[in-house]
Amino acid sequence: GEEKFIYDAAMEYQKENKPLVILGGKEYGTGSSRDWAAKGTALLGVKAIIAESYERIHRSNLVGMGVLPLVFKDGESWKSLGLDGSETFSIKGIENMTPRKSLEVTARKTDGTQVRFFVTARLDTVVDVEYFENNGILPCILRKLLKMESPA
Repeated sequence: GEEKFIYDAAMEYQKENKPLVILGGKEYGTGSSRDWAAKGTALLGVKAIIAESYERIHRSNLVGMGVLPLVFKDGESWKSLGLDGSETFSIKGIENMTPRKSLEVTARKTDGTQVRFFVTARLDTVVDVEYFENNGILPCILRKLLKMESPA
């Protein structure tokens, strides 16, 4: 495809209502543990990241922003699966999420061929699941506050 600045491409995808997926390697997010790294990712429209592993704080920050951190199964990577980032992804099993749930990913290549593989959701606790299901920590807390204020 056409080469573009990340921001411009992300805004085009947002106009088309297309969520983004990032493919990553080992210790994704190392050196970017500040929460703005996760905020920027979420603001660009990224909904999931599939990596080999995560830096601990960055994984937590992604969850807090409603971005789903996924890990390849041991021994797999985007390279070993023949992925290059041009694919269209669908992730099966996001509904009824539980901690560390196994999900099926289908990557459709531009030539129409598909690669299916399994990943593990790095939502490590029920609180992580709650944040993800509410699109991040702030919307989750606001919903709880609104429920407390509304009459029974």
